[in-house]
Amino acid sequence: MAVTRENSGTAGAADVLVSPDVKGGGGGAGGRRFRGKNKRPAWRRAEGAPVSVIRLPVEVSDAAVRARVERLFCAAWSLKRALQHDARARVEAYWAGSHRRAAEAKAWRSELGLTRAGLERAAYAHLESSGHLTHHLSKALGMHLADEVWAGVDRHLFADAAGKRAGRPRVGSWWGFTRIPGRARSHTRERKWETFRLAGTLAGHLAAYGSPAMTTRTSGQTTVVAAAASAADLVGRASEFTVADALAMGAGSAVLAQPRRLPAPAGPSGSASSGRRISWWDHTGPLSVVYTSAGAPDLVLPVRLPQGSGRWPYVAHFLDRPHLWHKIDLVRRRKASAPGGWTYEAHLLILDAGYASAATRARRTRAAQLERRAGVDGNVSNLAVVSAPAHLPTPPPGSPPPGRPDTATGADTSGDAGTDSGTGGRTDVGGGQVAATLLTLSEQETARLARERRKAKGRARALERSRRATNPGRYHPSARQQARAERRAGKGLPARQVNLPKGPRVATKAGVAKNAYRSDTLSRGYHQIRARHAQAARGFTEARQDRARRAAAQIVETHGANLVIEDCDLRTWTRLWGAAVARFTPGMLTAALAREATACGGAVLRAATTPTAMSQHCLCGSLVTKTLSVRMHHCDQCGLSAPRDLVSAALASCVTLTDPSDPATARVDYTRAAQLIETYTIPGLQEVLSASTASCPPPAPPAGTDHAAATTPVAPARRSAGEYGTPTPDEPPGPGTTPDRRTRNPDYPHLRDSS
Repeated sequence: MAVTRENSGTAGAADVLVSPDVKGGGGGAGGRRFRGKNKRPAWRRAEGAPVSVIRLPVEVSDAAVRARVERLFCAAWSLKRALQHDARARVEAYWAGSHRRAAEAKAWRSELGLTRAGLERAAYAHLESSGHLTHHLSKALGMHLADEVWAGVDRHLFADAAGKRAGRPRVGSWWGFTRIPGRARSHTRERKWETFRLAGTLAGHLAAYGSPAMTTRTSGQTTVVAAAASAADLVGRASEFTVADALAMGAGSAVLAQPRRLPAPAGPSGSASSGRRISWWDHTGPLSVVYTSAGAPDLVLPVRLPQGSGRWPYVAHFLDRPHLWHKIDLVRRRKASAPGGWTYEAHLLILDAGYASAATRARRTRAAQLERRAGVDGNVSNLAVVSAPAHLPTPPPGSPPPGRPDTATGADTSGDAGTDSGTGGRTDVGGGQVAATLLTLSEQETARLARERRKAKGRARALERSRRATNPGRYHPSARQQARAERRAGKGLPARQVNLPKGPRVATKAGVAKNAYRSDTLSRGYHQIRARHAQAARGFTEARQDRARRAAAQIVETHGANLVIEDCDLRTWTRLWGAAVARFTPGMLTAALAREATACGGAVLRAATTPTAMSQHCLCGSLVTKTLSVRMHHCDQCGLSAPRDLVSAALASCVTLTDPSDPATARVDYTRAAQLIETYTIPGLQEVLSASTASCPPPAPPAGTDHAAATTPVAPARRSAGEYGTPTPDEPPGPGTTPDRRTRNPDYPHLRDSS
């Protein structure tokens, strides 16, 4: 058993834990001693406090530095893989011991070492037993790698709030290992930051790499200096250039002029005036990421910052407040054009919210002041949003119900209320009007997505051909190749060597490959193609995320920050319409919408589909049953005719929840729906729900040639008229035939293309 020696009143004495399960352990004097619990309460981040991350590219152009970073990742991956194997074996043993688990599960886990502390001790043991790992990794890094492995084990052993557990932990791949976690700095003790640290200051970086076109202060006025006469003059003037001066520069100006190869700053040396040894804490020069390990010299990675003035407020938000720096992770990303095939970044986490420009803050302030209630209807191929004022105006007393003739005059009043003269009966977007937005993919975007899919398939085929060419003995020849070999053998011709077998992989009778794919020989061209493939996929995803953020910002600006959406399981959509979901990404759009609404002070609430059934009801409360192939809503009771998605969104804007955190408590407030009809009339609502009132923003252009970013513009909705004779492409076809065949079938002449 572990022996614990507690503090017996001696000031400064620490609790010591002696562990017998580590090499050299035991209760004797030679046993290993571990630091006990803290004397003071541990620092904890306040619950709900915001955090944000900035990605800082680091310089690894030097071959020696790049080789050391690669060895660091290799060592970290070796340790993490060993820990994953340990965790997998301990989990298997835990579930195999059913009697011990039923009697005392906690004690059984502790005995197996299936705890956070147990995996951390295993990491220490691996580091001590393997001498070469200690040349690259510190024990702090080993502890954090063990914590990452424990996070997966914890999700498997213990259920979440919904009662679901993750699968058994697996051993990952080398190509998926892209992050080495760092240790957070101490916020209770000065000059304590283990593993990766960010040395230097933003002002020092500006002084070292200030642009030649810089501004100097002269008698309270600013003058632009075109170019320095010498390098010394440039450095002198750059030292007078502060971060505030850089923030005051106009758009299009260059703040920094960093060289193509950033030199690493010299390490600290000497002693301060107080006699204390100078360390990296005293470095005030250019920003650099420093990793200190006991087995090797310090690893210094210079940081490259954006040089234009347009990005300088963003940079200053993260880097000009060192007291908010919290943690740094070292991350690598695939890049085919980079030396070694990888590019490296430092992800700095700060204890503050992310940067928001003045225009963004003003837009969010306007959105927060909108007193509107909005409903969202997410679909496989579109996103419909309808909003109305939170407090609807009361119609004049004595006015007849909409759509019914006045008994006194006999005139139909259905088109009088809620419409503006000069708009043709259409209700315009405004603070007191109804607004509708429908996001869809344009035909041009659909064609562009098809091209991207073809390119991805081409790269996948090139990868498969390269694998077969370098491992011909692990694949059978195809039927055609085999027939050709038999013909040549029958004619007495020599056998022709098959360099690229096109048949199935050599497998056992059970269909299991005899040789694992991970043992295949892969060429350099294979790695380059895979790097380009991963880079293109990452750029495509980043472009879609940017498109989702822009669309969410426009929706919240138009409809307000209080929205209600149906609580649907996107996994079901993916199983049924995987290709359509991948094209439109409704989950990404709704997630971006929730983040934007939260940033504006609102929320996106979820309503269960069973108690609301918004797609099967009308605003008047009538039941209008529709199949998925029917995309238009027609109500015989009130006469409303509009796209079903927009009608569902209009009903979602009338949903109320007893408990906002429980979607099952959602109910449609048909009293408010009736007020909508009374205020804006059926023709007015029908006109609004038949056309989009806001166009979707175009995506941002690619960030550069080294980012394989794909743009994904979303066109405004087109006006819908009539019912579709066949299901839309994202829905299952009707029984009996496919949509394409139905359009060509002579039994359906009205569905033919008359163009």
